Amino acid sequence: MSEMAAVRLGTDGPEVGVQGLGCMGMSFAYGPTDADAARATLERALELGVTLYDTADMYGFGENEKFIAPFVQAHREDIVLATKFGIVLDRDDPAKRGIRNDRAYVRECVEGSLRRLGVDCIDLYYMHRRDVNVPIEESVGAMAELVAEGKVKHLGLSEVTGPELAAAHAVHPIAAVQSEWSVFSRDVEAAVVPTAARLGVGFVPYSPLGRGFLTGAFVNAGAELGADDFRRTLPRFNGENAAVNAALLEPLRAVASARGVTLGQVALAWVQQRAAVHGLAVVPIPGTRKTARVEENTGATRITLSEEELALLEPIAGKVAGGRYADMAFTSAGRE
Repeated sequence: MSEMAAVRLGTDGPEVGVQGLGCMGMSFAYGPTDADAARATLERALELGVTLYDTADMYGFGENEKFIAPFVQAHREDIVLATKFGIVLDRDDPAKRGIRNDRAYVRECVEGSLRRLGVDCIDLYYMHRRDVNVPIEESVGAMAELVAEGKVKHLGLSEVTGPELAAAHAVHPIAAVQSEWSVFSRDVEAAVVPTAARLGVGFVPYSPLGRGFLTGAFVNAGAELGADDFRRTLPRFNGENAAVNAALLEPLRAVASARGVTLGQVALAWVQQRAAVHGLAVVPIPGTRKTARVEENTGATRITLSEEELALLEPIAGKVAGGRYADMAFTSAGRE
């Protein structure tokens, strides 16, 4: 494996490379995929020092877990496997999403994930979304039972507030919080990031490349992306919002041009440097299905932006038009 700096998620959590890999798009959400290219990308990521691989039970109704299972089994001792439970999909209505965090569901989900992944233990098990009707102490208590039983090693939470994280951590140590965090999306910095830093919890930013928008790969999702692409439903990537937001990439372009690197590398370097800014472990999980892209992404771990460059990027998030999702109630933002 190539040299990549490593960091520990949580006080007693897993040690991982400072950049992980989001596997969702390999078989879910972003249109057609080339399975052989995606498998090659998993292997190349490991060669480059990536050790944290992230999936979830709801990605393709479990198909994503099945897809990465052979890779996981072939490299079980070399990787840290993360998966999630909590989002309930409806096969008859793909747009319909529910949330369940009750004890019975936690136990049902972990058994399904273990079976699909073909492993006897999950390294990092996340509650994907928070059901506010179930006390977080009940949900994390059920997850803690899985640790005691040897089915899970470490616990994580996704899209929780600062107070929710603190309440959960009081029940059982939380190794990592996963939420959207990028030069375009910084709402987590208000409460959950400071709480994570105070408690010694690691942070795993998802969509650190703004679902590809920050790379300049597309401007208007509705006009450019396929009918089955999830990004067509996201307000900030469509209509007038998309035009406003495309213009916000100019500072990224300026920094990238001056350095001779890509927009995506600048965006990832910005996220990686949040670790020093906020005093906590930060391991972004950009997703990709291409070996060339994972080579580009991991290259960002060796870029340190100057104070002047960071100052250029600082105002961007405050000018972004449109929400992260059509329904922000599905995130922690509305509960802070």
